[in-house]
Amino acid sequence: MNTDFSDLSLLQLSDSFFPTGLYTMSNGLETVFSEKTITGIDDLYELIKINIEQQIGPADCVALGCAYDFTSSNNVEKIITCDKSLFAMKLIGELREASCRSGTQMMKCIGSFVSNNTLFEYHDAIKESRAPGTHPVVTGVVSNILGIDKQKSVLHFLYGFSVSMVGAALRLGMIEHLQSQKILHQLKPVITETCEEYITKSLDDMWQFAPEYDIIQIEHEQQFSKMFIT
Repeated sequence: MNTDFSDLSLLQLSDSFFPTGLYTMSNGLETVFSEKTITGIDDLYELIKINIEQQIGPADCVALGCAYDFTSSNNVEKIITCDKSLFAMKLIGELREASCRSGTQMMKCIGSFVSNNTLFEYHDAIKESRAPGTHPVVTGVVSNILGIDKQKSVLHFLYGFSVSMVGAALRLGMIEHLQSQKILHQLKPVITETCEEYITKSLDDMWQFAPEYDIIQIEHEQQFSKMFIT
């Protein structure tokens, strides 16, 4: 019997049934919806594309890829460095907290049925507040331990982010189901190119620059009543 379960593990992590809480995040979309600054699917596509190219790719994906590589050498201290570096680059408190909440939840879930020393050491560091447990870094560690290919792990992360934003737009009533699938299809080249560009970068190459998007997130953080946590 084939004992390579890496593809099944990837499907498990990608499934909306997996409890990371990504469905609770709009990544600022709720703000632009309430302000009526997005008028259609073209604007939504551009918003997701900018976020991927200016923040998620050069920051989250680099941290994920580095954490994946450091897991191969069982270097928990370097994984923690990845974690702290990404945490420091997330300027908005709401985003930092949401990323750590998702990452910690993923770590708890995987740790309940996977036995691995690197996983346990990193999990202990998170519990002892020596590491923040950001979602991308945890994804890199977990993907490596489950035997998921590095490229597939990055693609899964980028696609999952895109789905969370498109799903938020759907629940806000901005788009319909067919439009949501059209946007995801249009994003495929962006996701692929971003993966190829940042999958081999080092921590020193991490960056992000999307000031207008940061302002959108700050406005959401200050809203009194909101449907999503970001």
